Amino acid sequence: MNISFAIGVFGILILSHATYSTIQYRSFLKILEEEFSSPPFNVVVELILGLVLCLWAALAVPGKFLSIHPDSEENRIVSLPANLDFMIFNHRGRALPKDVNMKLKC
Repeated sequence: MNISFAIGVFGILILSHATYSTIQYRSFLKILEEEFSSPPFNVVVELILGLVLCLWAALAVPGKFLSIHPDSEENRIVSLPANLDFMIFNHRGRALPKDVNMKLKC
């Protein structure tokens, strides 16, 4: 298991704890008959920490980004299929004008 995946799980646990703490704080305020204005400072810190950890995991877990350039050496897996029967050239592009250098009429 990757360390980034463990960080993401820990971030989700922190976010769920912050949610539980907020619900518990609101029920405490209902008992005291006070109005809820904002969560406590420690819950806000937990939310920010959980968000940062989840963002870190979301960026690190998927792996290495591949090149999108067709001539790249890393991109040799992507190629045209061997069976060209499914390639369709009859599409809406035929309705577009063939002359690209058209000028607008004023």
